[in-house]
Amino acid sequence: MAKSKSITLDGVEYVPKGSEEPKNSNIKIVILQRGWVFIGRYSEDGDSCALDNAYVIRRWGTTNGLGELALEGKKTNTKLDKVGRVEFHRLTIVATLNAKEELWTSELV
Repeated sequence: MAKSKSITLDGVEYVPKGSEEPKNSNIKIVILQRGWVFIGRYSEDGDSCALDNAYVIRRWGTTNGLGELALEGKKTNTKLDKVGRVEFHRLTIVATLNAKEELWTSELV
């Protein structure tokens, strides 16, 4: 069972600054069929999806998987290969992870 990183005081839940998970982030890690893993600025138009300023995540460089990249940003051993714009059909998506925009904005140029 995971440890809670919050405290409730008088019915209000408080979490440590920077520990909250990103919600509805424009920057997403997208896992596609056949093992492709990308990060970029996500958009969709019907069944057509795209990542702009995208990178293939060739090496995660983490000890705790892709979630660590999403929540903590690029690591020393992370290897990214710039690909520009990636377009794909919605049905090829295996999973998406919202990334903390403040940690990835400067990386995705």
